[in-house]
Amino acid sequence: MSRITRRMALAALGLSLVAPQASAQSPEAFFKGKQISLYVFSGAGSTYDVYSRLLVRYLGDHIPGKPTVIVQYMQGAGGLKLVDFMNRIAPKDGTAIAMIGRGLAFEPFLGKNEVNFDPLQLNWLGSMNREVTVALSWMTSKVKTFDDLTKNELLVPGTGAGADSEIMPLAFNNLAGTKFKVIKGYRETTEASLQLETGELDGIAYWSWSSILAAHPDWLRDKKINILFKTGHKDLPGAPPDLPVIQDLVKNPSDRKALDFLLSREPLGRPLIAPPGMAAERVKVLRDAFAATMADSAFIAEAERNKIEVNLVSGAEVESILKEAASAPAEVIELVKKILDR
Repeated sequence: MSRITRRMALAALGLSLVAPQASAQSPEAFFKGKQISLYVFSGAGSTYDVYSRLLVRYLGDHIPGKPTVIVQYMQGAGGLKLVDFMNRIAPKDGTAIAMIGRGLAFEPFLGKNEVNFDPLQLNWLGSMNREVTVALSWMTSKVKTFDDLTKNELLVPGTGAGADSEIMPLAFNNLAGTKFKVIKGYRETTEASLQLETGELDGIAYWSWSSILAAHPDWLRDKKINILFKTGHKDLPGAPPDLPVIQDLVKNPSDRKALDFLLSREPLGRPLIAPPGMAAERVKVLRDAFAATMADSAFIAEAERNKIEVNLVSGAEVESILKEAASAPAEVIELVKKILDR
């Protein structure tokens, strides 16, 4: 055996001895003294930031070894930069997790996959809440109702290709006859929302009700906005009781199926992911810790004090929603692609 061959053999033997020891390491031993980074696709002050900062204050207490958990920001391309990082670059040991936009996982099903990722291969830890979204106009806009929106143009922000803020207005225009005009180039909806008060924008076509409650409760209190419609039949305290439901305004059965597909992302709320390729045992540790955090009485109390809506969507439920979306009938997918001009 040559000297090089012997060295290779010894190196392989060394790896084979180390690997079982590493895999046998307990979660507590691994995470003790570690730092976990929770990456967020939107910037400081956004609603996603508010949720993530609440989460990191409690999540580490429910992970064996009690690691430190910190928030880091990775903005760009409507969240695709972060998805790409998690898919290809992030460590696959549980020290990197991310909160991403719920709509990004649906893009590959619709033939748009700029960063080449498989949503079903990501490890979904769950979501902090289920969403109901609304469309709104600023108080100075001549668009006050849904009927007004079918007759008058409403300037709304777009935050990147693949972002809900650009996809959903286009879908509403094609399926329900609205007249949203998307103004592209905004980094995030929370940032763009500040432009409502300056008159640069007229409204927002698709924004989480929980975001309004958390970031702009004064808008409701002081009647600064008009709520034009909502998605889903869930009651929204503080909203008009007779608020139109967008699904009910789409009469064509095929169009309704297309809209239902697009809105099936809403239960994902603010989804938390870990990279693909992680050991199943490590994924389970993170999922269990996330679920335990959502049930933590101190966590719940702080959320309530700050008017942050939380209700657990499990990782398994998120996976189930995505698998169903991936197997949607071809005619529904083709109609959605046509609506979105793909």
